[in-house]
Amino acid sequence: MTLVEINFDGIVGPTHNYAGLSLGNLAATRNAGRESFPRAAAMEGIAKMRVNLRLGLVQGVLLPHPRPDARWLAALGTTPAGATPTLWAQAASASAMWAANAATVSPAPDTADGRCQLSVANLVTMPHRSHEWPATLRQLQLAFGDPAFVVHGPVPPPFGDEGAANHMRLCPAHDRPGVEVFVFGESAGPFPARQHRSASEAIARRHGLDPARTLFVRQSPAAIAAGAFHNDVVAVANEGVLLAHEQAFADKEAFYAGLRERLPSVQIIEVPAAAVSLAEAVASYLFNAQLVTRPAGGMALVLPDEARGVGRAWAWLEALVAGNGPIREIVPVDVRQSMANGGGPACLRLRVVCDPATVDPRFLVDAGKLDRIAAVVAKHWPERVGPDDHATLGAWPAAAQARQALLEELALVELIDS
Repeated sequence: MTLVEINFDGIVGPTHNYAGLSLGNLAATRNAGRESFPRAAAMEGIAKMRVNLRLGLVQGVLLPHPRPDARWLAALGTTPAGATPTLWAQAASASAMWAANAATVSPAPDTADGRCQLSVANLVTMPHRSHEWPATLRQLQLAFGDPAFVVHGPVPPPFGDEGAANHMRLCPAHDRPGVEVFVFGESAGPFPARQHRSASEAIARRHGLDPARTLFVRQSPAAIAAGAFHNDVVAVANEGVLLAHEQAFADKEAFYAGLRERLPSVQIIEVPAAAVSLAEAVASYLFNAQLVTRPAGGMALVLPDEARGVGRAWAWLEALVAGNGPIREIVPVDVRQSMANGGGPACLRLRVVCDPATVDPRFLVDAGKLDRIAAVVAKHWPERVGPDDHATLGAWPAAAQARQALLEELALVELIDS
């Protein structure tokens, strides 16, 4: 099989809004109640996928979930019509757009049975995300139904698992055995740690990972307190390169030593706190980026436009690509609607190393299919959602109809009710 990395981006759903539901996510809470633009948000995501295609990458999609989640509300003894404002907001959230939290993925070269293993994330820490996993699991089972994959259900509560946002893989090349790094947290000040070590260890066991090539690393409490609610806000890895903030990890020296022991060829690029503070790292989201290998060679960093506005962060990045290191190109993208809820380019995608021929083709896209998706969004997605609309968001028949139109366009009608 030809193994390549595929980025599966979450298509922003028609109920995209700013309800401020995510404690510890500074952008989300800061922008609570602001006017949102679901159509523009989805178009920004589509444009980012076009950038990936132009870079020569293989691109996939994950689809919006049914919102509001009537099944979840029924389990809580209520209905969309009878839900309290808080439950309503949690049931109507479009947060499944952040596909990095969909699952943790271990490619075939790393697993004992030689199959790509995926574990859907339980996301139990935040109520508005805790009910995502059944719909996500259904999509993963469809997209990765080939015998080359094993798709697992969630780790049971109370062990919190937030998926690939707290998982990194370093390797000589995507199709070679690698070192899998699970980053867990502990509560820091007012903010909860969302990834539990017990959940990470459970995933490593059931994925059949070699303990000699698996690391469990504690995230820095200072990073969590600064707003790095996931590790991918302060670190990103690709093949043999780790790009991380100096204060990303609680014991960076032990982590770096363990990583070098397992992968001597690794290149660790550390951003000094003296050059870019944690606050600047969170504001710029320079780490919440897609660090990708171009087929023609060299790596590119796909990062949000907001990084331009944080002078010291941008200056550091310009110096980085001007050097002789592996990262040769900076590719800014406009995902401001997602960024206003605290999700950059890395949040919007799930990385899966596999043979594209083993993936259900309905979940893979090219420029023509993105044109078709964009046409559905332009026709059916609401242009704006104002603060006064939040209380009834998702009750709109148009929201369900918009999602159904997209699923019909992609011939994925079996997902309409799930």
